Amino acid sequence: MSTATIHALVAAVLPDIIELRHRLHRIPEIAGQERQTAALIRDALAGTPITWRTPLLGTDVVGDLDGARPGRHVALRADMDALPLEEQSELPYRSEHAGMMHACGHDGHMAMLIGAARVLSQMQQELSGSVRFIFQPGEEVRSMGRELVAAGVLEHPKIDFVAALHGWPDTPVGVVATRPGAIMASAAHFTIRIFGRGGHGSAPENTIDPLVTGCMAVSALQTIVSRNFDPQDAAVLSVCRFVSGNSSNVIPDSAELNGTCRALSPEAAARFEPAIRRVMDGICAATGARCEIDYRENYRVTVNTESAFQLAEEAAVHVLGRECFLKLERPAMAAEDFSYYLERCPGIYARIGVGMDSPGLHHPRYNFNDAALENGIRFLVAVALAAGRQ
Repeated sequence: MSTATIHALVAAVLPDIIELRHRLHRIPEIAGQERQTAALIRDALAGTPITWRTPLLGTDVVGDLDGARPGRHVALRADMDALPLEEQSELPYRSEHAGMMHACGHDGHMAMLIGAARVLSQMQQELSGSVRFIFQPGEEVRSMGRELVAAGVLEHPKIDFVAALHGWPDTPVGVVATRPGAIMASAAHFTIRIFGRGGHGSAPENTIDPLVTGCMAVSALQTIVSRNFDPQDAAVLSVCRFVSGNSSNVIPDSAELNGTCRALSPEAAARFEPAIRRVMDGICAATGARCEIDYRENYRVTVNTESAFQLAEEAAVHVLGRECFLKLERPAMAAEDFSYYLERCPGIYARIGVGMDSPGLHHPRYNFNDAALENGIRFLVAVALAAGRQ
């Protein structure tokens, strides 16, 4: 099908997709609770030839569209969940759910995928293989992508290629940006509970002060990267929370540290946990405290294959023009559970620009730019068509 035809089909659905994006923005829901969202998605795609699958995790929405021609099985994924954040905007379609908002643009991701599903539904005669539309719950505070993949979302039939698109500030509106290799980092989160012996602030000699142990830990933990990692390996360890005590003259019994570890290679990511345990064992031995460590790997490195990158570049240039494709020089240290999809089959994770003046992701005034929807839909359609033919 010609580029002009794709453009015409996308233009025809775009007004409704914009309005739908606003409706999704009004009803943000937290990971695993996306019931209103799921119902709206199903309603928006009612009447299409998509065959809906039984939910694997309760709120996921997954459907298959069979093409008229033989080919490969392709999956397109959008995340559904919102952040536990109070929106600070005056939008007419601002969040109606207190303490929740689409501050990472998942409303835009869903809208683009719904638009692509509607367009591809009108292109069955030109479609090779099949396309699976995956609306995934829980990417933000719970890695439900990992759960969905483990539950078999990429099976029956086995998916050959998978793609996802994420809105991105600091990128011109409508520009698709991606790279071969690592594009997003791994992410793990840790909790360290320190147990001492509390007492009166005037008599520290009678205590085992968990605050002192915690302060030593904060300093030592944040030297792990500089003293255990190759300087050319991108890695980050940050202690982001330190909680202890409730009085100015009482040394508490315990303290808690929380933080995150990120890396751009599996080998680097594997070094964090043993290093944290080694550091904490030494500090506790020195101070007399004891500790418990909970280390959780939430996201792995998101890696695009070279062939998938080439397919995405060709598709983007075909439907958007060379000026709307950008090869990224560097990955981001943020993380994505789309990494678990790419561990199972080749595919592409790409960004769609939402504007240089957009508030950052996870900002209480963030709002996915409607002007990016058209190019996002075009790109997803082109990728599905190209990947199915290969």
